[in-house]
Parts: sequence; structure tokens; C-alpha cells
Amino acid sequence: MLKSNKIYLDYASGASPNPSSIHASGVKAKKKLEDARTKVARILGARPDEIIFTSGGTESNNLAIQGIISVSFSHIVTTNIEHVSVLETCRMLERRGLAKVSIVPVERNGIVDPKKIKNAMRENTALVSVMCANNEIGTIQPIREIAKEIRHWKKEKRKDFPFFHVDAVQASNYLDLDTARLGADMMSISGSKIPGSGGAGALYKKREISLRPIMAGGDQEMGLRPGTENVEAIVQFADAFELAQKIKDKEFKRLEKLRDYFFTELEKVSKRHFDIKKNGDLKNRLPNNINITVKNIPSDLLVIELSEKGIMVSGKSACRAKDGKVSHVLQAIDKNIKKEDGAVRFSLGSDTTKKDIDTAIKVLSEILTKLKKWYISTPVKVEMK
Repeated sequence: MLKSNKIYLDYASGASPNPSSIHASGVKAKKKLEDARTKVARILGARPDEIIFTSGGTESNNLAIQGIISVSFSHIVTTNIEHVSVLETCRMLERRGLAKVSIVPVERNGIVDPKKIKNAMRENTALVSVMCANNEIGTIQPIREIAKEIRHWKKEKRKDFPFFHVDAVQASNYLDLDTARLGADMMSISGSKIPGSGGAGALYKKREISLRPIMAGGDQEMGLRPGTENVEAIVQFADAFELAQKIKDKEFKRLEKLRDYFFTELEKVSKRHFDIKKNGDLKNRLPNNINITVKNIPSDLLVIELSEKGIMVSGKSACRAKDGKVSHVLQAIDKNIKKEDGAVRFSLGSDTTKKDIDTAIKVLSEILTKLKKWYISTPVKVEMK
């Protein structure tokens, strides 16, 4: 056996020991796994047996939604800006005749009204699923208020349902994720958005909730997620998640200042006859998110031009980056947006500085000046919202 710095590895295969095995290496791997589970549970204000490790956010969302609906209830309430792993899962269940879905539209600022969530609920509503923060425009949803409306509705109707699922993938670096304070019954987390994390994620599921597995093949993860756990990735995920939570308040404030500075400098660019619109609420949003629309200049072209200058931005969610359609999130807050109106998202990170923002603004201005000659023949009215 070859000893690594974390757990014993199999010398012949190079693979991590199976934590379900009873030999010494398997027992060590199992302890690593359970230590990671305890660590994640502590962050979420949960019990270890309420944490199910998955491959990431998409699987966690699917398990929460499909697992509940398979318990014989038939109505879901969600919003029109959810991640595609939520919206497409809901639509799939509807196509299969397993559920009815009510999609509540958000307001123009990208935030849903909790009262509208309550009004959408029915006698047979099994689940309400609302993301904590949007992955494209960064708007932070009023999770506590939504949970309060759900509790009041259940009390009025004398029902145990619906359960409240929160997709917190985008919020893991910056927001309080204590499930009791938020009022969440289930919560999805992914290491893909946490610096230094591995390819793993988790679903918090309150102990009282009964889910059915959506895959077959083993009884790992309390019988809800078959397959040998990726211990190394899970340990890395738990450690990175813990670190992110320790520094989140300080990092939130630092990035918030940089984000607001970016928006201030963007105002100067907009005065040069560029039709630039800020997307999403400017206050209730993630500190690292800047999302803008430039009228009449295609998003893909902006992404490519910025990339050639060393500035990596996104046109929309990576899960839909190649479908050639307007982002469903932007359509939700602006019905007049067209395919040729370029939307880009700048994401700030732990190594972003004021100098980086100055560079990004300068390069963006130069690119827009060049592209304006190609795509815009006459000056347009500047609209900053």
C-alpha cells in the first residue's frame, strides 16, 4: 500500500479505497468521509445524517425535486429565473405526467415577491423550489420571507406540505446558509463555485423528509445516492466550503466595494453613446456579480473580444452557453431583449483588485468603440437601470 497525505491509496490502481469496505484502508476512508459530512452539517446548522454527498448542484437539485415528487404528490412551485437543472427537471416531470408546475415570474429587478409564491400554492403542492441567489444576474432572493409565507400557508391549511428547497450553489461563498435560520427543508450546494474545491456537492435534507432515490445500484449515502463515494473530492469540497464560510463576511465587503466601483466606472463608459443596461437589483445581489446588456452588439462577440484581451466573461449560464438563445433569466426581467442585444457577466474573485477593474473597464470601452462602428450606425439613448 502507498500512503498519501490524506488516505491510503491502492498501489496497483491508484484509486482511493472504498469507504464501504471493512479493511483498514476502507475504515480510514470512511472516517474521512464522515468527518467531511460533519463539517458540512455544522456549516448548514444540520445533523450529519441530513447531508447527502452528490456530484454537484445539478444532481442535488434533481434528487430534491424528483425524490419528493416520486412520493406521490403532484404540484411544484418555482420561479422563472431558476437554474436549468431545476426548471428542466420540473418540466420533465410535467411532461411525464408526474407533476404540475407553477412558475412564478420575478419582478423587473430579478427578485420574486414572497406573496406570489404563497398565492401559487395549491392543496396538493409538494414542493417550493427557489434559488438563494441567481447564477446570471446575482440577485439574492428573500428566502426567509418565502419560508415564512410557506409556514403560514401550511398552518392555515393544517398541512405538512409543501417542503421548501433552496438551490444555494451560487451563495456558498458569501451568504449565511444556516438552514434553520433560512427556513429551508432541503438545500443544494456545489463545490464547483467554491475556490479550491473538488468535484463534489451535497444535498441537505431534513431528517423528517422522505425521499426516494432517483438512481439504483447501491445503498450508499443513506440509500439515496448509489455508487462509491469520491472521498478525496468530498474531503476537498468540505475543507474549501469551511474556509469560504470563515472568510465570507470580509470577502463580501471587499468585493461589494469593487463591484460598486465597477458600476460607477461603467457609468462613464455609458456616456459615450453606448446603450448599456445593468441587469438585476443593484443592492440585493451577490458582491462578485456584474451583469450588463449592450444593445445591438451580440453577446458571443463581446465574450470573444474580451477573451482575446485576457478578460474572461460569460454570456449566460455555462449550461446553456451554446444553445444560441437569449438567456431565460434576462427574458424574465426584460421581455424586450433581443438575441442581438449582448449580455455579459463579469465575475469578481478572491484575487480581483481595483487595478483589474480599471483594466476591464478600459478594454471594454475600447471594444465597444470598435464594435459600435460595425453594429450601430446612429447614436442611441443611454439607459442605465
